[in-house]
Amino acid sequence: MPSIAPCSCIYGILVLFLVTGSFAGDPYVFFDWTVSYLIASPLGVKQQVIGINGQFPGPTLNVTTNWNVVVNVKNDLDEPLLITWNGVQHRKNSWQDGVLGTNCPIPAGWNWTYQFQVKDQIGSFFYFPSLNFQRSAGGYGGIIINNRDIIPLPFAVPDADVVLFISDWYTKSHKKLRKDVEDGKDLGVPDGILINGFGPYRYDEALVQGGISYQIINIEPGNTYRFRVHNVGISTSLNFRIQNHNLLLVETEGSYTVQQNYTNMDIHVGQSYSFLVTMDQTASSDYYIVASPRYVNSSKASGVAILHYANSQGPASGPLPDPPNEYDMYFSMSQARSIRWNISAGAARPNPQGSFKYGQITVTDVYVIVNRPAELIDGKWCTTLNGISYLTPSTPLKLAQQYNIPGVYKLDFPNTQMNRHPKVDTSLINGTFKGFMEIIFQNNDTTVQSYHLDGYAFFVVGMDFGVWTENSRGTYNKWDGVARSTTQVFPGAWTAILVSLDNAGIWNLRAENLDSWYLGQEVYLSIMNPEIDKSEVPLPDNTIYCGALSSLQKDQARRYSFSCAPSPAGLSRTFLVVLIITLYGPFFFHVTAS
Repeated sequence: MPSIAPCSCIYGILVLFLVTGSFAGDPYVFFDWTVSYLIASPLGVKQQVIGINGQFPGPTLNVTTNWNVVVNVKNDLDEPLLITWNGVQHRKNSWQDGVLGTNCPIPAGWNWTYQFQVKDQIGSFFYFPSLNFQRSAGGYGGIIINNRDIIPLPFAVPDADVVLFISDWYTKSHKKLRKDVEDGKDLGVPDGILINGFGPYRYDEALVQGGISYQIINIEPGNTYRFRVHNVGISTSLNFRIQNHNLLLVETEGSYTVQQNYTNMDIHVGQSYSFLVTMDQTASSDYYIVASPRYVNSSKASGVAILHYANSQGPASGPLPDPPNEYDMYFSMSQARSIRWNISAGAARPNPQGSFKYGQITVTDVYVIVNRPAELIDGKWCTTLNGISYLTPSTPLKLAQQYNIPGVYKLDFPNTQMNRHPKVDTSLINGTFKGFMEIIFQNNDTTVQSYHLDGYAFFVVGMDFGVWTENSRGTYNKWDGVARSTTQVFPGAWTAILVSLDNAGIWNLRAENLDSWYLGQEVYLSIMNPEIDKSEVPLPDNTIYCGALSSLQKDQARRYSFSCAPSPAGLSRTFLVVLIITLYGPFFFHVTAS
């Protein structure tokens, strides 16, 4: 099981106080992370990876809905760092989003404390470093948000959770990869596929060299496990399957789904799924867990882990379970369309998911967002959305808004592809607070692209090949389209989503494919409440300043910081937490370090 932070001893005591009622309000959980380089050989070649507290992948945040999460992050890399929480909605708190539009980066050698509440959310998510192609070197980990006890699961409680990170992997450093992308070079075929940071089991001696460490999942016969599977890669869609076992899909990115069995599932970049897997085989041998690349002409090895029954009679052998037809995107699209929202299940609240009847809400804004492959703009390689390649300003958008700094951005992002030369600009979508937005992603690239929206779950209501038209709305699913935060868009195809803009802040809409994102395929939505919204979290007291506000920054020491504005009860809780850390922190740090 992944371990938590080095300070888990004191944190456990603090959580105990909070949960047992010594402190009022929703519980706080505390994590202390050091992000640093490690040396690993996932594909048999020594290389530099990014780990957290010496772990690659990093620790899993296992919390319950409405808990307050405090993560103190020390940056021991040699370049700036931000951590973003993929799919965690940060209700009215975009200050904690961990992207350049809302946060100044954490300089090398500095720390910053994130604090956010996982408000009214459940499900499977992950975090990762959002800057400078760092995700291609690791730095990622899982987030599990559990139901409160009063909200029943729509299935029997599993015997245990299994968290799996599947990813394409390159033996080049993240710095070399980003330089290649800047120079207009294609990423090329990945050198391999990792599962939980490990290379493949040697299922084929011609493909997999000896001596590579692989993941083993130990299970008990007859038990049912919840496999939470995340594609944390940078550009490759992956097909996930477990030899001779069905995958009962039950949740994706915070929404319970209609429960359906699959023999395999295409998981695109940035997506997360939960499957219930029952250990119902004879265990005459171990079984393969496979993640293989899709739509990539490659002779490189698939990612292979081992499912080991306690009563297994021997090692796995023979060919891997068959994947779908390598280039059959129609299969993948049909599979994606088959994923439906379980409208009768409660999630973070007692009421059924389907009580929000999204198909009956009047759309207030429509954006047809068209991408293009990388092209030269003013001598630099750029990717665009609606003809605009996003330019990151030196002053984050949210800080510029807070301090009324003019000229940092414009609220003029076009709602469709413009008939003009592409340009580089800082152009935002001006969203209507409590409006209902329809976004159509039209993929003019040659590869599958994934798009993610921070701060929200959106309804995936349609996808098809060809060019979207007004008539395409007749094919929309307006009843049980699944709500999620990342959707795939197939090449030469479109995907339509609907989103209720009820979360004030400035939120990042981006390509999850790192090469597309790094070269400019992102935009921010500005969602401002026209009235004074006292419930929106104010500027954190530990804010890092940069750009036009650099003069406000003071030297930072490693410290614990509580950036949310607490209630009076919360102030008492914060005081007690700080008091305990001050009085007893050195003792616990000494104990846990020994």
